Amino acid sequence: MAPTVAPAAASPAPSAPPASAPGAASAAQNTAPLPAAVPVKWTLDVIQNGQQIDSFSATTSVGQARTDTHHKVITHNVGCKDQPAGSIDLARTITVSPLRADASGVIFSIDAQETLENAAAPAPTTAQGCKLPPQPRQISASHPGLVVPPGQTVSWQIVDKDPSLAYRVSASVAPQPAP
Repeated sequence: MAPTVAPAAASPAPSAPPASAPGAASAAQNTAPLPAAVPVKWTLDVIQNGQQIDSFSATTSVGQARTDTHHKVITHNVGCKDQPAGSIDLARTITVSPLRADASGVIFSIDAQETLENAAAPAPTTAQGCKLPPQPRQISASHPGLVVPPGQTVSWQIVDKDPSLAYRVSASVAPQPAP
């Protein structure tokens, strides 16, 4: 499935501060937020029970959103003959939107929908004791303002246990061509 890019609400471009003394404008420019169209290169790693199991990455401009879905189809042995069947699509959809990028880092809005195997539930069986496929567990999470400082990686814990699930996010301002 091809990734979908959906526009997000654009934030107004910062206005230039008045230059009251020589050098004041250049000092202010060094601390002012980058323009709204600045591209942000980001990576989101999915960590389950301490192991990286998936990764998403893209370059997305501030004020835009990027949605990607990854699928992992697994098959369980089911029935009284214990034969492969009962496929489950463990889909993971992540929407990442850089809200702001400046000298303090990048602020993201992140939405996630996960389909996980329910490790906490006992394996279902029929009245005759034949195996049934496990029921998937649906997880939805949203972070309205995850701050990723420059040169650092930030973790966001989604599920504490059964299984433990966290997102590890890193970001940098992508190089822009000279005007």
